[in-house]
Amino acid sequence: MAPATEIPQAEVEHALAGRDFPGLRALMAGHEIRDVAEVIEQLEPEHRAVVFRVLPRDQAADAFEYLETEVQEELIKALAHEQVADILNSMSPDDRTSLLEELPAAVTKQILALLSPGERMVARRLLGYPEESVGRLMTPDFIAARPEWTVQQTLDHIRSHGDDSETLNVIYVVDEHGVLIDDLRMRQLLLTDPGTTIGTLSSGSFVALKATDDQETAVRVFQEYDRVAFPVTDSRGVLLGIVTVDDVLDVAEEEATEDIQKLGGAAALEQPYMMIGFVNMTRKRMGWLVVLFMGQLLTLEALRGFVGQLEQNIALVLFVPLIISSGGNSGSQAATLVIRAIALGEVVLRDWWRVLLREVMFGALLGVTLSVVGFLRVLLGGNGEFGEQWMRLGMAMSISVILVVMWGICIGSMLPFILRRLGFDPATSSNPFVATIVDVTGLIIYLATATRIF
Repeated sequence: MAPATEIPQAEVEHALAGRDFPGLRALMAGHEIRDVAEVIEQLEPEHRAVVFRVLPRDQAADAFEYLETEVQEELIKALAHEQVADILNSMSPDDRTSLLEELPAAVTKQILALLSPGERMVARRLLGYPEESVGRLMTPDFIAARPEWTVQQTLDHIRSHGDDSETLNVIYVVDEHGVLIDDLRMRQLLLTDPGTTIGTLSSGSFVALKATDDQETAVRVFQEYDRVAFPVTDSRGVLLGIVTVDDVLDVAEEEATEDIQKLGGAAALEQPYMMIGFVNMTRKRMGWLVVLFMGQLLTLEALRGFVGQLEQNIALVLFVPLIISSGGNSGSQAATLVIRAIALGEVVLRDWWRVLLREVMFGALLGVTLSVVGFLRVLLGGNGEFGEQWMRLGMAMSISVILVVMWGICIGSMLPFILRRLGFDPATSSNPFVATIVDVTGLIIYLATATRIF
């Protein structure tokens, strides 16, 4: 059964078709803004602008912030300049910055011209911070108090100016120069005598982000301290703005999506899967596939050096897929675990030797386990299935599995450290990349081992 607050999509479309604009406005009234935005996104492009013209100004501006960037761009082109100006001036500065940095430079310039002088100054300042920096995420809308104020004065100030603040959960204490002194929870104010001064509540213990910090730093800080907002300061400690958890969650989602796409052997996609163009999608996926295909061609050279051995013991060929898949799977598994550990800050560059020791031990144990399973299979087949030299074949396969699994795990666990040391994203050591390296080298290990045993 659908929840009572759900907006009936069919009725919205029926109202649009019948040009029943009062009815359309009534359908949208009283609902959560996120639900309104979801309904708008599901409409045909030509109907979205109609809905925005019908909605009250405040509701339209709030819903606009929840739309996907592509839909926002589409509406900017479809709506009149006056309505675009109303929406953009009403948007929170951080959400507006996220939109502006995605638009072409010419469109951004046009939009900046539509803003009021005050909002234009804020937008230009936020856009002036480096890409992927905390400065691009922050909003200057916060409540600050002075240490000499009483709790009652601070609460009165909140009542007067709280509507413009991004959040009222935290109040920031600053001195006469705007330098951050402390941050106080609203709970502290509400449970304290109104005549108490803010300075007496302040402990001077707080955590702040720098405007030039990387956005990934903000994600880690939010994870560590479990807060809804953090202050952002400049190099002198002056409070510039705040970053809220909703914006950081968006960054975390984008980073996780990018890493997963790289792990799969594709370049990161800048657009949702269903919206990216055919040519762009092909370009993102083709590069890695060509590199990996050329890497796999090296297996031909590896096999060519052992043609004589394979002709004499054709049964060796039966175990080639088993050997290379064991190495590739174990290497990809190790790479995934280490990449995630690096991303979470569980390990750093100087921990590489500890990781290597652990993975070598795991590799030996896993390799022995797999080799026993493989040898039992050869034992069951015996002379009838694998010929007179089945015992040597089983030994060659078992020893090779141990060596290849250990080698694959070493490659998979160390590549992320090497790439991080060179300044690259560890996720670039994608599972297909690790598997390709281990496939080629594992084949050489197997055939070289078999040559010595036979």
